Amino acid sequence: MNKVADIMTTVRQRRVGKGTEAAEDQPSEEKNVKNEEGGKILPGYTGRKLWNIFSVTVGGIVAISVGLLTSVYVATLHENDLWFSNIKEVEREISFRTECGLYYSYYKQMIQAASIQQGIVNCKQYLEPVYFYIYTLFGLQAVYVIALYVTSWLLSGTWLSGLLAACWYITNRVDTTRVEFTIPLRENWALPFFAVQIAAITYLLRTHLQPVQEKMTLLAVFISTFLFSLTWQFNQFMMLIQALALFILDCFDMLPTAKVMWLYIIQISGLLLVCVLQFFNSMILGSLLLSFNASVLIARTIQKNLKKGTLLNRLGKLILHVLLVMWLTFLINKFIKKILHLESDEHIFKFLKAKFGFGATRDFDANLYLCEEAFGLLPLNTFSRLSDTLLFYVYVFVLFLVTVAAVIVAFQNLSDSNQVQFMEKMEECTITLKPDAAYNFIHTVLFGCLAFSTMRMKYLWTSHMCVFASFGLCSTEVWKLILKCIHLYTPQRTRMMKYSIPIITLLYISYKFWPGIMDELSELREFYDPDTVELMNWIKSNTPNTAVFAGSMQLLAGVKLCTGRTLTNHPHYEDKNLRERTKQIYQIYAKRSPEDVYRILRSFGTDYVILEDSICYERRHSRGCRLRDLLDIANGHIMDGLGENEPDLKPSLYPRFCEEIKKNLPSYTVHFTRVFQNKTFHVYKLAKHK
Repeated sequence: MNKVADIMTTVRQRRVGKGTEAAEDQPSEEKNVKNEEGGKILPGYTGRKLWNIFSVTVGGIVAISVGLLTSVYVATLHENDLWFSNIKEVEREISFRTECGLYYSYYKQMIQAASIQQGIVNCKQYLEPVYFYIYTLFGLQAVYVIALYVTSWLLSGTWLSGLLAACWYITNRVDTTRVEFTIPLRENWALPFFAVQIAAITYLLRTHLQPVQEKMTLLAVFISTFLFSLTWQFNQFMMLIQALALFILDCFDMLPTAKVMWLYIIQISGLLLVCVLQFFNSMILGSLLLSFNASVLIARTIQKNLKKGTLLNRLGKLILHVLLVMWLTFLINKFIKKILHLESDEHIFKFLKAKFGFGATRDFDANLYLCEEAFGLLPLNTFSRLSDTLLFYVYVFVLFLVTVAAVIVAFQNLSDSNQVQFMEKMEECTITLKPDAAYNFIHTVLFGCLAFSTMRMKYLWTSHMCVFASFGLCSTEVWKLILKCIHLYTPQRTRMMKYSIPIITLLYISYKFWPGIMDELSELREFYDPDTVELMNWIKSNTPNTAVFAGSMQLLAGVKLCTGRTLTNHPHYEDKNLRERTKQIYQIYAKRSPEDVYRILRSFGTDYVILEDSICYERRHSRGCRLRDLLDIANGHIMDGLGENEPDLKPSLYPRFCEEIKKNLPSYTVHFTRVFQNKTFHVYKLAKHK
């Protein structure tokens, strides 16, 4: 029995990397290399230690430099694209399109408050508030790139991998970030913290950590998880995928269970703290993440000896465990939502149901998402762009090798652990997968599936592609496996491939893309949107400060930012009441009577309504996806134009409001008076009938 135990311990260490030594330039704790006889240091130890210190120092300097250069790069692109430093304040604010303007408006409102101006945010004497805001976000890009760099470095053991990951991130900028033209988006605040969290988890899953190192890393995971959750409304869905990755790996015994449990608890704690800070945001309490994590913790308490037994025994326990967790998740989530009467995220599930073919829907909110390109499938031309930098080719190659290794290790972990002969054979096996590499493997697979299904989420995957591909290209384990497969393995050849191939790749990227980057930085444009500028100036000059405006979500965000006027609706779409209000306001683009539209607008206290020709006569979307079509379908009316209609749709008794109001017919002018118009916008003042 002792022999079996010894063999099992040895093989388990080899499989999950617990016995793997850190590479010579890896930022990790030193192994004990002292001679046990007299405590003397072995020859070469001092030189090796000095080399490690030098390598870590150089790698750290390169990481900070690359991060700062990325920050300057995207800031310069933003300046060159808009000539931001030379345009008027109203033009700067209009450049924050759609919901970006809404988010920036809260910052503007804060710095204009007297109590804040007299306090810590009074930076006007040093820097314009708008620059403080955008420079903070561009600075977070430096944090983002440094976190990607460090993650790749930790995985591969060489900072050369981090440099390659950063270069790939920059050269694939079109597919890895959109920060330079959507600055205030919540994802641009959140993703740097998510990258820091992944780096911290990667370090946490390393073996031979000291207790102090482990505690400090857990603290770093908690802080980054909290900041990520605080800054993005979709945090719960991203961390649910992360929790699923941890669950899968734990089921196959590829991660230390104790650390996985700590990560579940950290996710729960971070979300609950955010819930409190957001004035007890009930949507967080009803999230699937909280229900799932609680279910896993309960199931692990109920099911004992989950990782013991024969292969068939363990598979049976595993299937039962998965079913128990799913059932508990559904039960807990339904119970919480019923008790708290939560319906804030129902539109997301309607969208997912329709997107994946579980029945068509006429729900206006779900169709609004379905018809947006950003929520469609990932376009195939994405892969051609990623292939130009060699990123996609390397990523697929590394993913294939790691997938094979993961399948073998998972099978070994589930196999009969009581047969001595079997375990002796496994002791000779050279296929290993360290816990940190295993986590990043499942992470990239799951977020890759998310990106394939929803284009807007590709930024979560493509940035990690850079990390995973560079790790594989600079990994000793990967090259060792490849060379052994072709019978060319020697430690010297492995070392040569580990460094030469990444250097050649970096030289290729520099040669091919450096001229294009320089051309991009020298290209100058200027912001130009005279119609919107004219509208905002008119509102500020000709309407009272207390006036209430109705219109499209995207435009009203700009109205709030540029003029400070009160709105009937805005792009924050996570509130059910606000979604219903937006649908009602949008009847201005439907086939409704002037009396109905007037009654709806006045019920929300509207003084002015803004109509946009770009929506009323929209041609960007195909028939069935134009906003007016979605409203017609939701109202049970036949759509405009040639094409089929569902059989139960009926002709409307009234013409389209946004078109008919421009004819100044008495039935319209009795309720609406046009007070402003240009080539794009028409503003009508509502009469105040007794």
